[in-house]
Amino acid sequence: MSKLTEKDRKSMFRRWIFGAGLGYNYESQQAPAVVFAMRKALRKIYPNDEEYIEAMENHYKYFNATPQMANIILGATLAMEEKDGLKAKEAVQSLKTSLMGPLSGVGDSVFWILIPTIMGSIAGYMALQGNAMGAILWMVMYIAFYWLKMWLCKVGYESGTKLITSLGKQISSFTDAVSVMGLMVVGSLIPTVVKMITPLEFSTGDVVLSVQTEIFDKIMPALLPVGLTLLVYYLLGKKNWTPTKIILLIIVISLVGAATGILGIA
Repeated sequence: MSKLTEKDRKSMFRRWIFGAGLGYNYESQQAPAVVFAMRKALRKIYPNDEEYIEAMENHYKYFNATPQMANIILGATLAMEEKDGLKAKEAVQSLKTSLMGPLSGVGDSVFWILIPTIMGSIAGYMALQGNAMGAILWMVMYIAFYWLKMWLCKVGYESGTKLITSLGKQISSFTDAVSVMGLMVVGSLIPTVVKMITPLEFSTGDVVLSVQTEIFDKIMPALLPVGLTLLVYYLLGKKNWTPTKIILLIIVISLVGAATGILGIA
């Protein structure tokens, strides 16, 4: 039996649509906005205070996705929690982790580049010609975006419902699968997002040996980014280290490395 009414779901979707940028920070990024959006819906799903707090804490973990595409993810996770409660806790987090990267790749290209470039060019040209429809067209586009976002939320919610219904007792296998997928996505981001190289060279007579290309890259491409990522992961497990402290440490490492010539620009 459904715990949430259509009104409850639309309320949650609107809170995300208008609050996706609220509380953005370098530790959990969009997590405060996710919690703000889902707070009322989760309260209805979890009338027990302890379960409610546990569910809220689960959503307060790192999350960052193109707001438009995040509608699909949050809609699906909401349906999963409504159907299975805290039993879907791990699956919910794994689904968010595994989908936020791929869907953001699509969302950034479509919603931040393709549509604004095409529509902006048309609207801008019309405005330069003194045609008021240029400004109106731009506003109409963003009004249309609102209904598109609501539809994407509905798609995510219905997909999540079908997912849980079809899997049934196989939810644990699904959790393992999306966990592996999430790790693969995060792992693939390391060499593309984390940039760290060294310009150091060893020279003997006429022979010059690049530490980066001839040693590190021969051992493993992106060895330094992987090492830095492992350091961050290790520090996150330490009680006295917070993400903010780690960010400051990376800034210090970068400044010292650049000043001494140990690190270079990737």
